[in-house]
Amino acid sequence: MKIDIQKDCAGVDWTAVSEALKCVGMAYHEPDVHRRAFEASHTTVFVYHADRLIGFGRAISDGVYQAAIYDCAVLPEFQGKGIGTTIICELVTRLSADGIEWIGLIAERGSHGFYSRLGFKKMPNSIPMLKTFT
Repeated sequence: MKIDIQKDCAGVDWTAVSEALKCVGMAYHEPDVHRRAFEASHTTVFVYHADRLIGFGRAISDGVYQAAIYDCAVLPEFQGKGIGTTIICELVTRLSADGIEWIGLIAERGSHGFYSRLGFKKMPNSIPMLKTFT
């Protein structure tokens, strides 16, 4: 399968981003909210097949030594074909090239094995914590 990787936000269909997140059961917002979040991110990746957006991800970072990966999703019909691996590897490669030493993420339930295969580990002595305002 031929894919194209885009590393910036130019021309992205933000409705497709919102719908993809909804489709895979992840948190989603109005398209313009996703546009603002991705545009404010340190690193972005969008994967296309036949001009269709099929997956994406982003990372925020202090630009010095740490980063966090967010909003990684692949449309269900393209899962299991290496697209998610491509997205994570692209993010990690670009972040490490910038000198980032530590990359965190919050994995969706059932995806720990996927991230483990890519070198991510559970953080010892760490308890996930969250404060929301909605």
